[in-house]
Amino acid sequence: MLAAIGALACAANAQQPEQQPKPEETEVWQPVPAVVTPAETPGAPPSDAIVLFDGKSEDEWVSAQDHTPAQWVVAEGVLTVSKGVGSIETKRKFHNYQLHVEFRIPADIEGTGQGRGNSGVFLASTGPGDAGYELQVLDGYNNPTYVNGMVGSIYKQSIPLVNAARKPGEWQSYDVVWNAPIFNEDGTLKTPAYVTALFNGVLVQNHFELKGQTLYIGKPFYKAFDGAPIKLQAHGDKSEPISFRNIWVRELP
Repeated sequence: MLAAIGALACAANAQQPEQQPKPEETEVWQPVPAVVTPAETPGAPPSDAIVLFDGKSEDEWVSAQDHTPAQWVVAEGVLTVSKGVGSIETKRKFHNYQLHVEFRIPADIEGTGQGRGNSGVFLASTGPGDAGYELQVLDGYNNPTYVNGMVGSIYKQSIPLVNAARKPGEWQSYDVVWNAPIFNEDGTLKTPAYVTALFNGVLVQNHFELKGQTLYIGKPFYKAFDGAPIKLQAHGDKSEPISFRNIWVRELP
């Protein structure tokens, strides 16, 4: 009888739920995140942003070819491509960041396909010319082209999820989160690059894993670098030059 009572007691104890932790045991109080004041106007730079173009000067930019002062056209708060002098890139180098950039395809744009408002935002410029990792800029409004080279694409690597292009003559925006590739000491790849991009507020690249640099011809590859400028492309097509404004970046861990 005593053995049976003991067995029942053990069974009852086994069915008792484990004691739940107190809420305080799962609360984290440190470190406290830094305070960042958001802009009053959507799309404007927050308090911790590095302003790359404020509508007044190209002080943050140099020629991507020889690092001499940038010579695009600044007028009425707008930065317009000067195709004859080539691409420009930031004086500063960046690793991981959040980027905001606005661009406008001219209302009187001519040409078709890749020859219509072509440019690019190179999220990491790894050399002169078109060396690096490109988020394509192009007229995407009723302008058919190969879809891994349309606006919103990671050039020749990732088709955008949707086409959110506005009409030529209207301002458009990219909001990008860039995670740069990480390399081992011997130059081999440790972690690939990733990009998330919103085009006019619409998600077009969702944490896409890049296969390497974006190339016009050939297969992408990784080559070690430690930080890189952001580059804006002066494309050689014959259409009217596009313009940029309100460019800022927030460095991320």
